[in-house]
Amino acid sequence: MRTILALDEGTTSARAIVFDADGNILATAQKEFTQTFPKSGWVEHDAEEIWSAQIGVAIEAMSRARLSAKDIAAVGITNQRETTVVWDRQTGVPVGPAIVWQDRRTAGFCDRLLADGNATWIQERTGLLIDAYFSGSKIAWILDNVKGAREQAEAGKLAFGTIDSWLAWKLTDGRLHITDVSNASRTRLFNIHKGDWDDERLHMFRVPRSMLPEVRASSEIYGEIQAPGLNGVPLAGMAGDQQAALFGQMCFTPGLTKNTYGTGCFMLQTTGEKAVTSHNRLLTTVAWKIGGRTSYALEGAVFVGGAVVQWLRDGLKLIRTADEINHLAATVPDNGGVYLVPAFTGLGAPHWDPYARGTLVGITRGTSAGHIARAALESIAFQSAELLGAMRADARQPPVEMRVDGGASQSNLLMQFQADLLGIPVARPTVTETTALGAAYLAGLTTGFWKSTDDLAKHYHVERRFEPQMAPSQAKEMQLNWSRAVERAKGWIVS
Repeated sequence: MRTILALDEGTTSARAIVFDADGNILATAQKEFTQTFPKSGWVEHDAEEIWSAQIGVAIEAMSRARLSAKDIAAVGITNQRETTVVWDRQTGVPVGPAIVWQDRRTAGFCDRLLADGNATWIQERTGLLIDAYFSGSKIAWILDNVKGAREQAEAGKLAFGTIDSWLAWKLTDGRLHITDVSNASRTRLFNIHKGDWDDERLHMFRVPRSMLPEVRASSEIYGEIQAPGLNGVPLAGMAGDQQAALFGQMCFTPGLTKNTYGTGCFMLQTTGEKAVTSHNRLLTTVAWKIGGRTSYALEGAVFVGGAVVQWLRDGLKLIRTADEINHLAATVPDNGGVYLVPAFTGLGAPHWDPYARGTLVGITRGTSAGHIARAALESIAFQSAELLGAMRADARQPPVEMRVDGGASQSNLLMQFQADLLGIPVARPTVTETTALGAAYLAGLTTGFWKSTDDLAKHYHVERRFEPQMAPSQAKEMQLNWSRAVERAKGWIVS
């Protein structure tokens, strides 16, 4: 049996999934890795631990499916984006912890860029806003704060990469230092129109060009893997997690929209081969590049989505497992007037406030754990509804349905509430691991495992469609209350 192996390196765990020719999951393995919070607003990962976890689950998934390297037609990578790793080219050892996309330590630097009037032309070239979310300021921080790093970088001794680059380097024993266009477009160092690194951005962030990976297409044979259990297998697909999910959801036509409910929530709408500039504080991003043709998307990002459930589990200890939140939330008929704004690391689109912090409002003596659990789930839907509101204002083709995926999309309570707020159907596919599926499809297309996107579309099936049931007036009132809560969360940390 010939199969495709997808390596899905997320924010909190590494997964590996084996897919067959029909897009069905044959085997999966997953391992969480350490989340480090050294200061308020700082989030770090150990890149070596990520590599160990990722290669470990790859071998485990293959073992569960009783496969060897000869049974794998190709490997595709999808990854948490913007997370920044800098390593020594000779030793392959990172110079320090990876700075995670959620990290806000460079917010002050970004404030100075805004104050200097750089916002418009940065958005015009990169499609991005000025925020600590993106990789460019993270690289600059490492070079300025790790002893000797800037001197080594200027001497050509250091390499930068987002997690896709780091995994490609490790999988090929240092032979490949590459990224794909979708990940490159998230650095704020990449000109999305020219398809190359932007020298003016590099100068602004004081990042030597020699550090940067070669930018490749999202679907091509990059080289052969040189790693235990996978020797000789082609590495053939690569995309940031949200672009991979957009591809896995078959959103090939302009106007098609998906929302991924992972650690954060990420809504993307395909705009085709035209990069549409947002006037409502969304991002313009490269979706993928296949066969010499680049596709773009509009994107809105929520920093804390499913992570709010982890907080209830690990921080407040209200639940023992993530799945328990649905049972706890169902013990009450509504939120009881309680609203939770999970701005633990600031607010993403459309607010872009790095100084916001988490806020719980509307508490009374009658407030129970069930109300807090329900408010936590609803916060995911409220934030996503804000994204769709901005997207509707920008897009020429408002979505008629929302395609969903990610761990939290398994919650029927959340998906029904989401449909109620959006006022459009929410479609959950049979295979919700669409991030990994997208990476598999990208790898399989270029190796001939699948013939075309039309061939892929045959494998898309909806498991359940949630139709709006709430009265529009009630949905509007709840969104107004949510907006009031958000205003109370903004600007909590003084810059």
